[in-house]
Amino acid sequence: MADIGMNAANLAEGVSPSAAQALRDAAQRLSAVSDTARLDAELLMAHAAGLSREELILRLRDLPVPDGFAGLVDRRMQQEPVSHITGTRDFWTLTLRVSSHVLTPRPDSETLIEAAVEHYAGTAGPHRVLDLGTGSGALLLASLDEWRGATGLGVDISAQALIVARNNARLCGMEERAQFRPGNWCDGIAERFDLILANPPYITPHALLPRDVMEYEPHVALFGGEDGLDAYRDIAASLANVMTDSSIALMEIGFDQGQSAADLFTAHGFSATLRRDMAGRARCLILRR
Repeated sequence: MADIGMNAANLAEGVSPSAAQALRDAAQRLSAVSDTARLDAELLMAHAAGLSREELILRLRDLPVPDGFAGLVDRRMQQEPVSHITGTRDFWTLTLRVSSHVLTPRPDSETLIEAAVEHYAGTAGPHRVLDLGTGSGALLLASLDEWRGATGLGVDISAQALIVARNNARLCGMEERAQFRPGNWCDGIAERFDLILANPPYITPHALLPRDVMEYEPHVALFGGEDGLDAYRDIAASLANVMTDSSIALMEIGFDQGQSAADLFTAHGFSATLRRDMAGRARCLILRR
């Protein structure tokens, strides 16, 4: 009787019992492994159906359960990241390809783009942008999408990451404006840039990470040495070489590194201003010469 009542309610709402119920069941199941279970279920069903999430929600009334949806939910139950299952992640104004070779872009990193937009408000924006440790190319491509007259360079030590970044530039229609090259932070770069962006590895080896991060994200993009600051030391020592007197550099930091990371840069003659993310956590250092 309970099932009959549920189906009657669904029909009264004009909702297909199959897809709607499968979505609810998946969200309930995923709540055991994810804090965003409903969103995860929607993204996985949309991917299985070949639709955007918005299209899925609009068509849920008459959509059958997509083939393969149950298998995608099973993968998420093993804590494989949704971005790895679908192969994409939204960041700023873009939808980017991701893989196990790059750090999945996160909303926290959009704090750097927000800081850049605020800094350049009322101006033509930066002409040249440098993205250190570019990974998927998220920061560079987001900034180039924001300032359509700008060009930029993304640098990464990982050849596999550079393949992902170049592919994203092509998919976003920016292959003529975004260049990528192998390199270790600022080493070997002779040019100077208006805007420098970086999301270095800053996690300590003792940090307790969720399984979907520890087992699926590239460790080279996560761990920054015993105190999490090794990459900042390298960058601070050569950052001035890629900046002019009017340049700004925006560095993502861990929530507890506002002072320790800033001290490394001030010791090299930079002024450092802290910017917090939407949750009020330390997230971005704004650096000037």
